[in-house]
Amino acid sequence: MLTAEENDLLCHVGPGTPMGQLMREYWIPALLSQELPAPDCDPVRVMLLGEPLIAFRDTAGRVGLIQNHCPHRGASLFYGRNEEYGLRCVYHGWKFDVQGRCLDMPNEPPESDFKHKLRARAYPCVERGGVVWAYLGPRATPPPLPDLPANQLPEGEYWVGAIQHECNWLQALEGDVDTSHASFLHYGALKPEDTQPDTFLYWMLADRAPRYQVADTPYGLIYGAYRPATPGHQYWRIAQFLFPFYSQAPEGVLGKSLITHALVPMDDHHTLRIMMQGRRFRRAPIQGTTARLPAFMSPLQPNGTGWFDRFRAQATAANEYGMDRARQRQGLSYTGIDDVRVEDNAVTESMGPIYDRTQEHLAVSDVAVIRMRRRLLGAVRAYQAGAPAPAVDQPEVYRAFPGGVVLPDGADWLKAAEAAGEALAREAPGR
Repeated sequence: MLTAEENDLLCHVGPGTPMGQLMREYWIPALLSQELPAPDCDPVRVMLLGEPLIAFRDTAGRVGLIQNHCPHRGASLFYGRNEEYGLRCVYHGWKFDVQGRCLDMPNEPPESDFKHKLRARAYPCVERGGVVWAYLGPRATPPPLPDLPANQLPEGEYWVGAIQHECNWLQALEGDVDTSHASFLHYGALKPEDTQPDTFLYWMLADRAPRYQVADTPYGLIYGAYRPATPGHQYWRIAQFLFPFYSQAPEGVLGKSLITHALVPMDDHHTLRIMMQGRRFRRAPIQGTTARLPAFMSPLQPNGTGWFDRFRAQATAANEYGMDRARQRQGLSYTGIDDVRVEDNAVTESMGPIYDRTQEHLAVSDVAVIRMRRRLLGAVRAYQAGAPAPAVDQPEVYRAFPGGVVLPDGADWLKAAEAAGEALAREAPGR
């Protein structure tokens, strides 16, 4: 378990907090490109690392991310007019471009040069792979974007999506790193005999208590959960944590899977999961099952205009996540919830906005979660002492690949992961 001080250090991400400042050293996935569908479209409220910001796409198609309050008298720029290469405050007409430069002060006399002395706080933005990336850090020249293969695919070859978690970012991330929960939370109602023999799902259900191997990497952490497969072989589920908040789940086959999830802190109590995945590497349908499997993408509410009205699932705590107790009692569903993402939301949000980790009792199966916390604590403490953010200037180390693989007993799983990753990287962008 963590101490109260350690828990606070990891969970709080607002401006001026140690973890928040560390995260600002990295490019942050702020929103999806589709949220700003056309030049001069409606602005979007974006809460990012506890800072309220306004995103807009100007007449030239460039994305700006600017402070919420107009530097003049504090009116929200969300109500601004997005027109002619800038966002114009409706209070007095002051207009700002994507770089925060003041273009116009129509209520000032013509001889005034005040507009040349004033800037709104604005953050650099770039678009790649359907995601708007923002740099909120102190560098005049931002670091390179991370070489995440799932975010470097040509148009038409990738899929992006998002869903909001109403809890702290670390709870959501720990759920991803905790690989053993899939055998219960998501597939607990299935029996091995319900599935096709000698498949990944069969072996996962035949042994729901895998063993683990964990290793530190320049980008964060690689971990493998292994269990018996065919005679003389083991089934490995290999996955990664990447600084500062990325997970790569072991979905699909190692060497054929391109997937990255960013658990982006909106504030201390809300997290936006941005999902990036290669279309041709997406999960294949699970064959040979006689049971009903949970869906993998939650129906979402229409996006609203509030700070936390983006990518909210239709199933929430307010409606008990759509839980069907009858199906649960009948053994047709382990949770009574018919969607994997909603199942994840139900358990992580039920812990409260920020879980008190002084109350937990960790076990052998939590080894990857424990190591990830140590990596994060080490990084933020080193950063407080003046060290650079881990891997922030090493974009190439983010070329990591997750997935499942069957290996002979005693095989070097790290070498197998490296070989499979190199094979996939040769056909994926970023090399």
